Amino acid sequence: MKFEYSGRHIEVTPALRAHVEDHFKRIEHIFGKKPVRAHIIIEVERGRHRSEIVVNWRNDVLTATTLNSDMYKSLSQSIDKIEKQALKLKNKVIDRSHRAVKVGEATQRTADLRPAPAGPRIINARGYNVKPVMPEEAALMLNGDGNSFLVFRNAETEKISVIFKRKDGNFGLIEP
Repeated sequence: MKFEYSGRHIEVTPALRAHVEDHFKRIEHIFGKKPVRAHIIIEVERGRHRSEIVVNWRNDVLTATTLNSDMYKSLSQSIDKIEKQALKLKNKVIDRSHRAVKVGEATQRTADLRPAPAGPRIINARGYNVKPVMPEEAALMLNGDGNSFLVFRNAETEKISVIFKRKDGNFGLIEP
């Protein structure tokens, strides 16, 4: 990890450097083996101690700024902010890599794909002549047959009708 220090209206003392480097050693495990460059800017203005930390890690820039009455507290708070940002970024990268499909799995999935059926097909079961009968006769014909419905031409109205068996044991009649 490389550190660069800049002081505005204040000299960067070895104690401040040691404080920053000790805090960064505590969070160094987050960054892993990727090269990290940190630029620490400290400033004193009217008794307020401002610390700004800019970290270049991977292809991202993490920044944190804190204003406090004590320079050490200001630096500690800025480093804590950098730690939160780095954890968030690292988890985002890990989540993205876990969602990715491995190359071997992708080729295996494409080999297993079959064309999806186009939907339900209509299959002609059988054909029969529609005879003109009375609804009562159709009910008797349906009783003797193993089917659950019967299409017939109503002898009274000359229209196509459907009679079906209901769950309660009765018959239902559909007329146009």
